[in-house]
Amino acid sequence: MRKSAKYYNSNPKAKAKKDAYNKEFNKKSDQVKKRTELNKINRDNGTYGNGDKMDMSHTKEGIKPKPQSENRGSSKDMPGDKRSRGKKSASKKKKL
Repeated sequence: MRKSAKYYNSNPKAKAKKDAYNKEFNKKSDQVKKRTELNKINRDNGTYGNGDKMDMSHTKEGIKPKPQSENRGSSKDMPGDKRSRGKKSASKKKKL
């Protein structure tokens, strides 16, 4: 189990807050369109619901098939992913 999963399992208030945020975020029309687009492409490729553990992913190179484990929470494919995680602080750069 990953660190975040352990954290949310041991902190029910934090999990409830996160779930409430995700519920609102996933209702947004942009997110719904993105999900339906990827689901349609997944169906067209014959990988939707067949248990192959593959997702279609928006990447810099376009939409590509990718294993679910790599696609969920990916921090490398899109510039926005890196920006949302922030920059390293000056003290961390010196240590590296």
